[in-house]
Amino acid sequence: MSPKSRWIMSVLVEIPVYAVIIVAYYYLVLSLLGSWITHLFEADKRLYAAACLSLILAQGILLELTTTLLLRVVRKRMG
Repeated sequence: MSPKSRWIMSVLVEIPVYAVIIVAYYYLVLSLLGSWITHLFEADKRLYAAACLSLILAQGILLELTTTLLLRVVRKRMG
């Protein structure tokens, strides 16, 4: 498989994965944790900032692990 084909395959795998994770993040974090995050913002801005940074970090790690796993599976199947 040529490098260009691998790049296209990677993009075709990553875009839907990113979309699913972004939608899941929106609904899970903002819907389930929205009131807690709002309360945290009103009560303690430093703790709020730490919580938000932790959520961003966790999302990034999850995204990286998921795409790495999926790309390995796709590459294995493509040969």
